[in-house]
Amino acid sequence: MSYSKIVISIVHSRFFPLYLLILTSLLMSFDRPAFAGEITGFVATESRIFPRSPLAPVQKGTGVSLALQPEYYHDWANGTQSVLFVPFLRYDQHDGKRTHFDIRELYWQWVGSTWELRVGLRRVFWGVTESVHLVDIINQTDLVEDIDGEHKLGQPMVSFSWIRNWGVINFFVLPGFRTQTFPGVDGRLRFPVTVDNSQVQYESDAGEKHIDWAVRYSHTLGNFDLGIAHFSGTDREPRLLPGRDENNNEVLTPVYNLIDQTSLDLQYTIGGWLWKLEAISRKTRKQRMTAFAAGFEYTFANIRNSAIDLGVIAEYLFDDRDPNNFYPTAFEDDIFLGTRLGFNDVQSTELLFGAIIDRKNRSSFLNLEASRRVGSAFKATLEIRGFVNLDNSDFLYAFRRDTYIRVELRRYF
Repeated sequence: MSYSKIVISIVHSRFFPLYLLILTSLLMSFDRPAFAGEITGFVATESRIFPRSPLAPVQKGTGVSLALQPEYYHDWANGTQSVLFVPFLRYDQHDGKRTHFDIRELYWQWVGSTWELRVGLRRVFWGVTESVHLVDIINQTDLVEDIDGEHKLGQPMVSFSWIRNWGVINFFVLPGFRTQTFPGVDGRLRFPVTVDNSQVQYESDAGEKHIDWAVRYSHTLGNFDLGIAHFSGTDREPRLLPGRDENNNEVLTPVYNLIDQTSLDLQYTIGGWLWKLEAISRKTRKQRMTAFAAGFEYTFANIRNSAIDLGVIAEYLFDDRDPNNFYPTAFEDDIFLGTRLGFNDVQSTELLFGAIIDRKNRSSFLNLEASRRVGSAFKATLEIRGFVNLDNSDFLYAFRRDTYIRVELRRYF
């Protein structure tokens, strides 16, 4: 039996919560000085509460899940070489597709005086805006974790960074493509018709073995932080075409095109102002599309000597893609308004509230995120995501009954 099948059989076992508890206990009982490296990480319990009944009777409502993410780090040769291993495991009470295992990071790093070489699975983040991350294209989105697009699968790569006083150039060779994760039949926050990843299609004859590449230049020029990048390879966003499964049930078939994408991310800092821009131009065989997000965040620091910082955020989102040739987007002509509170207390209490509003039909996506440390080892998080006044032509209309509350408690070790 292959390694992946063994992992899947363990994850889907009815005894999996017990396995997870035992593994966590073992990790937390290690005598760290006996190890060459350092082991850290977290274990978390999560509950998602859906106040409204689902569109499909087979979908489940409120449920709980457990997650484990240990991290192992070891360096040698005076810190010039190191390895990092970050596996991730989640067990979900209802959705078998959300119960999954991934290696977020597993790579070797060699650092020189003007260069850095990394080989293995990594997560790389690009971008500056709050509402969307248009330029962030290296890693595949782990959509079953959250719909915010910030959770990513580990991407196999060889990356080389050349560091000079005039900027940093990063080169990426990306062998091995990873398909986007989607909720299962029982899961919430899914389309009325489920996505069948077993029928995945690729424009490239090499399929998932196509070798992608990317290059990025970044530099700080006074108050400006600049990033210019180009990616060539398999699109991380699939087109979803109607199809049938082996039982003749209606499904959506993911199709991944080959693209070339050039991007720009720019941030200008002056006083309490952050001015931000992300822009992309993406080309397939059939057409070219452009998209950008631009706006600002202004922070009122230490309000009335309370140590509280209040940030006000506004961004405009534009996307001209043709939904017939590209994966449809919910943010073609939208405004994001938000506020951020940082209490700067010992418990690191933070709160972010925002709303993305369609300028044409006023369809809105609301988001509240709050977090606070509890003691020295715990962190509590509250999220509320709401879908309000959705027009039936809106891409988010499929989630109109999926407003939910998420509560998570993490224990760090």
